[in-house]
Amino acid sequence: MQSIETTLPLRLWTVAEYHRMAEAGIFAVDERVELLEGKIIWMIAKGTAHRSAVGRTDYLLKNLLGNRAWVSIQDPIQLNERSEPEPDIAVVKVDPLDYADHHPTPPEVYLIIEVADSSLKMDCETKAKLYSQAGITDYWVIDVVSRQLHVFREPSQTGYESTVILAEEANISPLAFPDVQIMVLEMLPRLSRC
Repeated sequence: MQSIETTLPLRLWTVAEYHRMAEAGIFAVDERVELLEGKIIWMIAKGTAHRSAVGRTDYLLKNLLGNRAWVSIQDPIQLNERSEPEPDIAVVKVDPLDYADHHPTPPEVYLIIEVADSSLKMDCETKAKLYSQAGITDYWVIDVVSRQLHVFREPSQTGYESTVILAEEANISPLAFPDVQIMVLEMLPRLSRC
């Protein structure tokens, strides 16, 4: 059985066209979309566990890295002319203009982190392939449901060559900052007390 994508030619959008659509008001102010492989994708609504993990990880990374890197939350990264995802967390090089004139590009990215509550398949498959093809060397997916960290490294055009799943008690260091030790548990939402 053929999919619609293989039977109908699709009109793929560029990042420049995507920006013009946003400037023209085609997307509502509260509409959450991102451009992946030339396709405009609806972003999945975020639950409280997702929000908690993003907040905890943001706070942790900013404290651990200080002024050695810029930590951005749910801001665009331009991977190429057809993909501009908005990762939950991006650790990027410090820019003298604070990225006022462009979105970070792959050579400026140290680490990308996505938080998955209902988006694990998309984050570990579709986005992992995009990030790998763009040459992102360190990509993590925080799985708040299974309380694990998926670590993707060694990018290639076909996907990451190294994929490891760490339990919540494991420690990890970003490739760009080997002196920084993070326990997976520190990024996960706290468990409720019963």
